[in-house]
Amino acid sequence: MHTVIVYESMYGNTRQVAQAIAEGVREAAPDAQVDCLTVSEATADATRSADLLVVGGPTHMHGMSSGLSRRLAHGTQAQKSARESGALAATAEPDESPGLRAWFHGLPDTESGTHAAAFDTRADFRLSGGAAEGIARRLSHHHYDVLAEPEGFIVEDTEGPLRAGELDRARTWGAGLL
Repeated sequence: MHTVIVYESMYGNTRQVAQAIAEGVREAAPDAQVDCLTVSEATADATRSADLLVVGGPTHMHGMSSGLSRRLAHGTQAQKSARESGALAATAEPDESPGLRAWFHGLPDTESGTHAAAFDTRADFRLSGGAAEGIARRLSHHHYDVLAEPEGFIVEDTEGPLRAGELDRARTWGAGLL
């Protein structure tokens, strides 16, 4: 079995969840080949051979990140780094890597029977929204069979950290996908 996990991460929280999901898959199926890739690494060829495609990203502005929300998040991150280092925030360059929305445009359709799952990282407050539902919808549009309800993993603040126990929950969720 070949599992490909594709993720977008701004502050590292979604990356941590993706890696924990990969660990869960490996625990459940030690013989499985598991690739955990950023959206910039996840080419059409990399995903084409997957028996299970798991896709996740951060929740921005109630849903999947967009170019605007990524620029805003980068600005917040650059300002924080500048405050901590004493440098000017204007010296930071924006992150030019593709987001999930752009990545989905290049995702080839698959044959029925190829499984997928969607996850996100999100804040735990009313009306915070979630990206996982939009990710699952896009996977379905590319003819993937979404085999689990979209899952959200909680971050304590905009930039994290993840809530205690979320990485364990991600490992368990990943193992349960098999």
